[in-house]
Amino acid sequence: MKRKLAILLIALLFAALGSMSLGMVLAEDGYDPFPTATTYATPESTGSAYTNAEYGFSITIPDSIQSVDAEPDLGYFQDYILRNSEGFGVLYPTTMAAGETLQDVARGIFDYESSTMQNVELITDEPIFLPNGGNAWYIVFTGYDPNNDYTLEVRLTTVANSDRAIVLEFYSYPENLAFWDRTLNTMRDSITLTAPIVMGLPRSDVLILEGSETDNAREYDPATTHGSGDYLIFEGLVSYNQSLEIVPALASGWEVNADGTVYTFFIQPDAVFHNGRPVTAEDVVYSWERAANPDTGSDTVMTYLSDIVGVKEMHEGDADSISGLKVIDDHTLQVTIDAPKPYFFYKLVYPTASIVDRENVESGDDWYKTPNGTGPYRLTRWDSMERMIYERFDDYYGDPPAIPMIMYTLYSGDSFRLYESGDVDITGVSNYNVERVSDPSDPLNQELVSGVSLCTSYVQFDVTKPPFDDLKVRQAFSLAFDRERFIEVVLNNVGLPAKGIYPPALPGYNPDLKGYDYDPERARQLLAESSYGSAEALPEIVFTSSGYGSYSTGGVAALSQMWQQNLGVTITVQNLDPEVYLDAERAEDYGQLTTGGWCADYPDPENFADTLFHTDAEMNKGNYSNLEVDRILEEARVEPDVTRRIELYQQAEQMIVDDAPALFLSHSESYELVKPYIQGYVLSPVSTFPAIKFLSIDPSYWQ
Repeated sequence: MKRKLAILLIALLFAALGSMSLGMVLAEDGYDPFPTATTYATPESTGSAYTNAEYGFSITIPDSIQSVDAEPDLGYFQDYILRNSEGFGVLYPTTMAAGETLQDVARGIFDYESSTMQNVELITDEPIFLPNGGNAWYIVFTGYDPNNDYTLEVRLTTVANSDRAIVLEFYSYPENLAFWDRTLNTMRDSITLTAPIVMGLPRSDVLILEGSETDNAREYDPATTHGSGDYLIFEGLVSYNQSLEIVPALASGWEVNADGTVYTFFIQPDAVFHNGRPVTAEDVVYSWERAANPDTGSDTVMTYLSDIVGVKEMHEGDADSISGLKVIDDHTLQVTIDAPKPYFFYKLVYPTASIVDRENVESGDDWYKTPNGTGPYRLTRWDSMERMIYERFDDYYGDPPAIPMIMYTLYSGDSFRLYESGDVDITGVSNYNVERVSDPSDPLNQELVSGVSLCTSYVQFDVTKPPFDDLKVRQAFSLAFDRERFIEVVLNNVGLPAKGIYPPALPGYNPDLKGYDYDPERARQLLAESSYGSAEALPEIVFTSSGYGSYSTGGVAALSQMWQQNLGVTITVQNLDPEVYLDAERAEDYGQLTTGGWCADYPDPENFADTLFHTDAEMNKGNYSNLEVDRILEEARVEPDVTRRIELYQQAEQMIVDDAPALFLSHSESYELVKPYIQGYVLSPVSTFPAIKFLSIDPSYWQ
């Protein structure tokens, strides 16, 4: 960020030259120590040297120059005073956008600093080599200040370190700076670049990402989260490799009986929790029975663990344990499922199947703030609304991850801007920035990674609530939706039109699927043919979405407007605080319409059709039920022939689309920006892929 210094600096100079004193506040550097991690020593300013580890530079301050720490909220590093206020200086950071050169940054600062002056004369504008550390750009100019009736000389030294820049600026009357010329040049030439330090570690040892937090504790609990879980801390028996193949995790291996219903897992003999306690088969049983216990309130356990015999009974309160689990010994567990199912391993990757420590989760409501997991990283620091720090777990049983520390910055700004400024290493690209970064002439294009996403967005109709208990009403709303226009305007042409459930990259995708094309005339006709007879006869329609106040997202607003224009209906938007939206959804405390979306947890059509539209599915938020669809889905679950299985899932999809329990909007495309020093990044279409554990950072970038 270019500092808006010109007016401020001139004002300070005017005040100082008018014999007014400068009051400076010394800022206290540092941060609270890690509660459980190693405390690293961060270099501090000593004597006449100022060192900034975060930005990776040091500078020597001659004894003849008075240095003072700047006001913290101004964003400077230090202020400087030349003897008796003969001149002033400031040291401050700025940023380099992708593709921006050192000269670009320096000239941008010059342009801004000189914008309020008249008769500007550029004296020096050239690259210089610093004796102690690389290249700099040096600019000297004079300019007349009409407001105060004097001429100033300004000296700007800009030094780049990776994707950040440091600016040393001095300003005064030309004759004053001429007197101080040798001293100022000595200070300028003393700038030495080092590798930046983050939280006490070299920048090459820290992966920085943008994150968020929630007050809803359920989202941190593997048994209740609706997300992909914290795979840095928690693990299950199996996981994915970079090719999305099932590989051992806490289970070192397994055996499957001849009919595919009995799995024997062998627990890693050297697997331990982060507190050092060995992982046993009993821990697996405890974790899964805790998830199945109705008191836990998991609404994912039936989706991901119900194939295990006895899970349903325990979840419904008819049993105190899962009968399909049998501990053979400390490191051997036998698991019996109700039928041979080719996707069973995939389900065990989902957080619901993660292993937790009983003592930890039963220690109190805030247990998730000090989680005791088994994963490759452990949470060592959580500063609410600021950062979360994960450190590599040295006693991890598997191959240790290459990056020692992961830092999530919480609510630190727009992620795209944070990426541009070098404050985060990886970020997703919003629809509104895709066009820019897709342009080969844009410097960020070289850092763009894109691919298909196994995600489908939709609007859920509650088929048990009027007016969507009528098929023709649901069909009318589907036909009154202009999908192409929606993608163009709301999604900024990022996304693919969705006629059905399965995204294009998913096995079972049917390009010949017959959906509901945009036909407002037919939509109005169907509404008239419905049991309600007209738009005026419809009951109040409430569209529930996640949001604040009366603000409607672009998607909700566009849908409501289309339906109003094409059908003459009135839609009432009900925003629920994002912190409670999922809880309200779970309690079915919402209107007839809800926003929805699903991203594959594993690449199988069962994870879409069965998970979302089977009568008994936990994620069936629209209460859709078709017994023939259920029969087909249940047959597909156990069908060993791949071709026949796909045929069944396509048949079920067409029946679901015909019944219109949901309006399918779009299939997603993924766009990510990845810094060039990040190695091993894979853009996976599967939400539960543990990407971070495969990453490394090229240290040469920071040298």
